[in-house]
Amino acid sequence: MSSVYEYLLENTEEDRNALLSIPFIQEGWRGNISLESYLAFLGQAFHHVKHTTPLLMACGSRVPFEKEWLRNAMAEYIEEEVGHQEWILSDIQHAGGDAQAVRHATPSLAVEAMIAYAYYVIERVNPIGFLGMVLVLEGTSIKVATEAAEAIKSSLGLGDECFSYLSSHGSLDISHMDFYKNLVNQIESEEDKVFLLHCAKNFFKLYGDVFRSLPLHKLSEI
Repeated sequence: MSSVYEYLLENTEEDRNALLSIPFIQEGWRGNISLESYLAFLGQAFHHVKHTTPLLMACGSRVPFEKEWLRNAMAEYIEEEVGHQEWILSDIQHAGGDAQAVRHATPSLAVEAMIAYAYYVIERVNPIGFLGMVLVLEGTSIKVATEAAEAIKSSLGLGDECFSYLSSHGSLDISHMDFYKNLVNQIESEEDKVFLLHCAKNFFKLYGDVFRSLPLHKLSEI
């Protein structure tokens, strides 16, 4: 019998591959995106990452007492995630973008929809569904972030100071996924397991929409 973590991976393989096949991700992975596209990515990343800590707090507050292990896990995640949105603004500034304009900008509809769905799941349905978002965001960055950062850095001639968000998340999320694996394997309820899978599939689609909405300017076409 497979663990909950294995169950999630097995049943989201098609969703994960669909996400990773999105042209923006593929071209970014190769380093074949313009500075404008990279800055656009960072701008939208800021607007969803700034909700990470509030979402973790909201999730922890909605967890019933019989699942105290999940609330404790949210507290541990918070310690790791606090302030990461400021790393993104620093990257934007160092890459020649306007960090303060990004801070005060309105996020894309795709980002708003993903964040709204996360709050809805936590507040109105079952907070365990938020772990579907964690699977998508952290699992994806392990596969893509570090390699994309190196490729984009090389192709655009930017320094390390422009990649603190991407570079750190590639390595950080490896340890995070070990933590995540142990966390979800504590889920005993079949209902919780099925709902978590449902949410993970939805978050793959919603996160994919964030990339589909980004302006893709390939260096090979400039």
